[in-house]
Amino acid sequence: MATIAENLQAVRSRIGRAAQVAGRNAEEILLLAVSKNFPAARIIEAYVAGQRAFGESFAQEAVEKITELASKPLEWQIAQVCCKNDRAGGKAPAPSPGMASPQGSGLPALEWHFIGPIQSNKTRAIAEHFQWVHSIEREKIAVRLNNARPAGLPPLEVCIQVNVSGERSKSGVAPGGEVRLADAIAQLPRLRLRGLMAIPEPSPDAGVQRRRFALLRELRDGLVARGHVLDTLSMGMSDDFEAAIMEGATIVRVGTAIFGPRNR
Repeated sequence: MATIAENLQAVRSRIGRAAQVAGRNAEEILLLAVSKNFPAARIIEAYVAGQRAFGESFAQEAVEKITELASKPLEWQIAQVCCKNDRAGGKAPAPSPGMASPQGSGLPALEWHFIGPIQSNKTRAIAEHFQWVHSIEREKIAVRLNNARPAGLPPLEVCIQVNVSGERSKSGVAPGGEVRLADAIAQLPRLRLRGLMAIPEPSPDAGVQRRRFALLRELRDGLVARGHVLDTLSMGMSDDFEAAIMEGATIVRVGTAIFGPRNR
């Protein structure tokens, strides 16, 4: 079985190839490792392999992991994971360049992105623990996040989720609904609107997926034409992020291809 480090390398290679085909710089595409349903130790394995940005979908689970990871020095946690892998006879994750010598707070911090549906009673926890929120679909939620964002933290980076494939079961505003919501978010000082996010219905037809991703790009460009300063398209997952990169994705959200299947 491949290690998390090997999986990350494979995913980064896929991103690089897709970017090359699209005539883009792979460095402008953020790989977001979706760690929901996986324990903190797996996140540390990915961190050792150079991953810094992690996505979570469930507020309570995420806050528990974020708190656990913040409770002890990263060096200590890295040592524990490496030793456990050695004792189990597995491969200890190889430290990424520059990780051997930093002391204490010198290690780069983890960056947390909330990517799941947002319940009103979870907005405070999300506003207090995350740097990014990708899944705003209602003005009420945006206002609650704004009001709950601590004054000592920078504004929360946010995206509007758009339902580009029209699924009744899928969250997100209908295409066109992003205009009013973007205008409302622009008035909230503790939020910084960065762009749009979508989770299209899975399709075996790459052309269909590309058209859905292209729609999100066109909606983002429409907001830019209205005066919004936006630089983010959060779209594409393990099975379709190459198509998303072809249509301008700047964040791809990858879980299974990094961590393996989830235990549900």
